[in-house]
Amino acid sequence: MTVPTPPRHQRPRLPDVRPLDRLRSIKIKLGVLVAAAVFVASLLTWIGLNNALGPSRTFPIVIVLALVMTQLLARGMTSPLREMTSAARAMAAGDYSRRVRATSRDEVGELATAFNRMADDLEQADSLRREMVANVSHELRTPVTALQAQLENIVDGVEDPDPEAMRAALAQTQRLSRLVATLLDLSRLEAGAVDLQVTDVPVQQFLEEAAQEGRLVGASKDLTFPVVVDPPDLNLPADRERLHQVVANLVQNAVRHSPRGAPVRLEAHRAGGWVRLDVVDQGPGIAADQRQRVFERFARGNTPAITGQISTGGTGLGLSIVRWAVTLHGGTVEVADSDAGCTMRVMLPSRRTSRPATAAF
Repeated sequence: MTVPTPPRHQRPRLPDVRPLDRLRSIKIKLGVLVAAAVFVASLLTWIGLNNALGPSRTFPIVIVLALVMTQLLARGMTSPLREMTSAARAMAAGDYSRRVRATSRDEVGELATAFNRMADDLEQADSLRREMVANVSHELRTPVTALQAQLENIVDGVEDPDPEAMRAALAQTQRLSRLVATLLDLSRLEAGAVDLQVTDVPVQQFLEEAAQEGRLVGASKDLTFPVVVDPPDLNLPADRERLHQVVANLVQNAVRHSPRGAPVRLEAHRAGGWVRLDVVDQGPGIAADQRQRVFERFARGNTPAITGQISTGGTGLGLSIVRWAVTLHGGTVEVADSDAGCTMRVMLPSRRTSRPATAAF
């Protein structure tokens, strides 16, 4: 009858003794190991022969005990290698959290330290890859949703397929194409080295367009989108595409959390050397102690510590993208104090800067 071999993790394990970790060279460790084995064997042989055990009993006992001692010492020397093998297999399966105990000061210990650094780099790279996928999905959601709503209205007969409706649909597909080209450049996003194509943006027209997109996204809630710009001819030096990222994400959040039939106000005012953009909704708002955390990546609705405005849904990237794009312009974004609902406030310079700002995403 064949006895099955137990799995590796169920086999009895020898103690991981590492008394030689203080030594700084593998050559010295091997020398100490040989010397210790010879010393123990000689000592036990002398004891056995002087106690009338005889060679037939002394030599087998000496060999067994010397092998046990050698195994214990050698196991401590090679433990990092076994751990690296196990961690490498886990990495091949997608688990980058495994690390190696690097207490040895010799070449094997240096290898274990280098392995841990490599594991950290791989884990970070995998995290960036996952974040990039989530980022792309989040950024593509707005134009896809707007385009879908536009086409559904045409199919259902709510709107006629006239040139104006087709131009609106074409604008969304063009924006979708531009977003794909931008978001796939991960290295530039991570370094914050995205060139800003700064032009004078007419704020009234820009916010009216953003309001129209908001109406499409929030059509099922019957939301209104009043636009207030002071002065009416206010212009803002900005990258129109990045500014659209900012306002579209803020409007989308406002739509998600606004009650049915409520207004979502888009306001712009000149404030000294700044232009203040406010997106104001009538939702539950954001707790004061959570207003900074909402701009962190992946701070989203299933986080119990965060309450109010971000209590449902989302990928946790929208507001971090807003902060990234605003910082590129040299501005700031915050959750402003308000009597009711939520006011997301963006402050942007009203004059062109000589050099665009950089921001790490």
